[in-house]
Amino acid sequence: MDEIQNINALESDVRDKSIITLNNICKSYWVGDMELQILKNINLDVKQGEFVAIMGPSGSGKSTLMNIIGCLDRPTCGTLFVEGRDISKMSDDELARVRGMVIGFVFQSYNLVPRLTALENVKLPTYANSKGNMDFDKRARDLLKMVRLEERMHYKPNKLSGGQSQRVAVARAMINDPSLILADEPTGNLDSKTSDEIMKIFTDLNNKGRTIVMITHEPDVSEYAGRIVHLKDGIIEG
Repeated sequence: MDEIQNINALESDVRDKSIITLNNICKSYWVGDMELQILKNINLDVKQGEFVAIMGPSGSGKSTLMNIIGCLDRPTCGTLFVEGRDISKMSDDELARVRGMVIGFVFQSYNLVPRLTALENVKLPTYANSKGNMDFDKRARDLLKMVRLEERMHYKPNKLSGGQSQRVAVARAMINDPSLILADEPTGNLDSKTSDEIMKIFTDLNNKGRTIVMITHEPDVSEYAGRIVHLKDGIIEG
């Protein structure tokens, strides 16, 4: 009985662990002598294993928020913690390591390198950041099998459909076994049937414990998430 209680307590601790915490995050840009506020006092906490969708109209600040969560941009004010670490105290090299190892990115436009095959695209992040004891070629092949593209691994992007290209992008995001997947409008360029296929892959990853934060403007896509955050005029509503 004690052993079962210890296991349950451990699983609870894992679920309660924060992957991303934003405290009073602001982001402004200057246009001449005028300050343009994009994000205003954003507070958000994402726990390990959550699937969070961030929704909002065009111009609400969704992409700016995603860039800050992904450590692609620094906030003007406030504090961002990634796995409990304050990014303001990190060097550029440390931030690059976080982007390469802790976070996996999936973009609306796939961002595949045209001259590389699907297999080579999946392995690409390992050239800058990687875990030394991993067989990258085997892992890339396994990931392409996971997204049902093992028969297309030697195809270049111009020979792949939009849905196939996005599946390659998902596999690439997973290559370094990140704690968090950030998906920016991952179905924006896809038809509804293909969108469902991509979202089922995300759902399967989340069911296996992967944390996912997704930006979308599509209500039917957001329904795959366990929690929806609404952003309007740079402020989280509700």
